[in-house]
Amino acid sequence: MENRLIIFDTTLRDGEQSPGASMTQDEKLRIAKALERMRVDVIEAGFPAASQGDFEAVRAVAHIIKESTVCGLARALKEDIDRAGEALAGSNSTRIHTFIATSPIHMKAKLRMDSNQVLDYAIRAIQRAKKYTDNIEFSPEDAGRSDIDFLCQIIESAIKAGANTINIPDTVGYNFPDQFGKLIRTLIERVPNSDKAIFSVHCHNDLGLAVANSLTAVINGARQVECTINGLGERAGNAALEEITMAVRTRRDLFSCDTCIDTTQIVPTSRLVSGITGFPVQPNKAIVGANAFAHESGIHQDGVLKERETYEIMRAEDVGWHTNRMVLGKHSGRNAFKSRLHDLGIDLKAEDLNTTFQKFKELADKKHEIYDEDLQALITDTHLTVENERFKLLYLRTISEIGEIPKASVILSVDGVELQAESIGSGPVDATYKAIDFILKHEVKLTLYSVNNITSGTDSQGEVTVRLEKDGRIVNGQGSDTDIVIASAKAYVNAFNKMLNSISRNHPQV
Repeated sequence: MENRLIIFDTTLRDGEQSPGASMTQDEKLRIAKALERMRVDVIEAGFPAASQGDFEAVRAVAHIIKESTVCGLARALKEDIDRAGEALAGSNSTRIHTFIATSPIHMKAKLRMDSNQVLDYAIRAIQRAKKYTDNIEFSPEDAGRSDIDFLCQIIESAIKAGANTINIPDTVGYNFPDQFGKLIRTLIERVPNSDKAIFSVHCHNDLGLAVANSLTAVINGARQVECTINGLGERAGNAALEEITMAVRTRRDLFSCDTCIDTTQIVPTSRLVSGITGFPVQPNKAIVGANAFAHESGIHQDGVLKERETYEIMRAEDVGWHTNRMVLGKHSGRNAFKSRLHDLGIDLKAEDLNTTFQKFKELADKKHEIYDEDLQALITDTHLTVENERFKLLYLRTISEIGEIPKASVILSVDGVELQAESIGSGPVDATYKAIDFILKHEVKLTLYSVNNITSGTDSQGEVTVRLEKDGRIVNGQGSDTDIVIASAKAYVNAFNKMLNSISRNHPQV
């Protein structure tokens, strides 16, 4: 294991804690399959005790994933451990990840326990987890602000109790690289039985140091990194899987280990997660941003043309940019469409394939060439229907002229009844949203309106993300279309459906 760096992906658990990033079970399964294709070692599928929906999602992932280990998160409580064990039953390879806070502020203010009580809870949780699996991970939450002597004590006890992975979380992103690297090295050196476990890290990005802290930990002996696609996660997010993987692989002169990740799957998976969660990837994001391998400066362009490595330390093809791309069009048949979806890891039931193929044909009439990104958006748009969907967009007409006030006419199906409204606004989207508001009569706050093009060109589909907030509940809505106004209306209606169907969940922070 000394030369192997284990990649533990928590997009489906910690990534889902991003406000508005909740995923349906079907969406989680699509992401889990993509992670498996990428050869992620461990997929943390969720927190089964959080809700019945989370339990069912973890169970579904556990049954469908064959190559990766599927992990369920559990607090150091009997009920949580049992719930995780039940959800993971039947999987080829399972892990239970249990945790309890160890920093003075967490023990006093949150747990209201002393160190002896925390130690007892940790040991009991690990022992109970052994009823379900031999693969047990233990995390001392907020380890980055914990007393080093107590950390050594609880880690030694956890390993004796049966934990074979010890994860050190920088829960609030407080540590700096030198400090965090020293902590990992000290724990490995001071804990007598540290050789009996793999040391892992889970770093948050509150100060923009999650990747730096994780990589420094690896240099100092950690052999598992917990991360997410696109750095998705609570608050400022987590360490980005794509950055961890490519940093280790590119700088082999510094790292004595490597991952087993199929890096050509990085960009497709990034696009998938972005489309499902509605969190766009910023253009200058490392590895997966649209500008990550773009060169505008004449000096840079000249250098790259003469010798790529003058300004590129990685090949775009190695992380999945512009590889294995088949362009489809309106003359493409059902078999070619189905085959390309299969190559993208998307296998639909017969009835879903028929519906999606029809939408593909409609899209092909609007734009000449359809790329993989269009297909991903098409699938996402097809799967945007939420359970017990109450509102459907049936008709939209807008008028926008220079010197005239924009107008919109909308017809929605509300619980099966068609309702119509007209409104004016500062623009066609504003007028459309006001008309929808008039019909639905639900007071919500629009906190985000974002438009991104899926591919280049004036015929590109626009992907719209909106974020609504009501009584502390936050949801994202999405919609895509070659017409931005229609995409905007789809996103708004989708968000309303999610808002009225969303379930409150109790997610922990690790």
